[in-house]
Amino acid sequence: MPPKQAVAKKTAKKAAKPENPLIEKRARNFGIGQDIQPKRNLSRYVKWPEYVRLQRQRAVLKQRLKVPPAINQFSKVLDKNTATQLFKLLNKYRPETKVEKKQRLTAAAEQAAAGNKVDQGKKPVFVKYGINHITALVEAKKAQLVVIADDVDPIEIVLWLPALCRKMGIPYCIVKGKARLGTVVHKKTATALVLTEVKPEDKPDLAALVSAVKENYNEKAEEIRRTWGGGIMGFKSQQETIRREKAAAREVKV
Repeated sequence: MPPKQAVAKKTAKKAAKPENPLIEKRARNFGIGQDIQPKRNLSRYVKWPEYVRLQRQRAVLKQRLKVPPAINQFSKVLDKNTATQLFKLLNKYRPETKVEKKQRLTAAAEQAAAGNKVDQGKKPVFVKYGINHITALVEAKKAQLVVIADDVDPIEIVLWLPALCRKMGIPYCIVKGKARLGTVVHKKTATALVLTEVKPEDKPDLAALVSAVKENYNEKAEEIRRTWGGGIMGFKSQQETIRREKAAAREVKV
């Protein structure tokens, strides 16, 4: 037991604390129908929508399970600076919208109805999209740069495309977001895009992009083929593994 003097000192300190008579102590009662409850973080009690739960479960599974190289390559996306330059170039070659196409055809029809010769002009230079069209362009070696989305679902739609590009010697890259690719071609999403040609003033930009892309993807074919993904356990499992390793090390010493 502590000595009586020490207890007396503690009580004296507590009693010496000054209290402001103007401030009235109001103890709050958090019973039903009483004071408003304090704000708490209730996110762990939220029933999330099914699509959110599936997204999160899929992300966790991709970390836990061993992911084969063919699928793991889609986790290695283009760096932010190069991707910014790429989308700047792609946005210059956006295809015409439905409204623009309608206006062009209407103007051509009016000219034809007036008996004038319709000038079709030069063939426009646009970004190509659609997986079957892209496949035909790659096989014909007409593609100069192939851009693939990393989050295509099901992944089998584009799973074989990097291998085909490597075989045909065509530079390709993987970027974040099928929705981001979709905005270029006025769609909700796009699995892949292809540049077949560019204007003379944009050729240096394309050459710089192609060299960066080849260095990161085409020339690292062997490394991509051998690199597995996943196998990352959760925090609790990692701590348990560390504990077991330490216990095993102690047994060896003994």
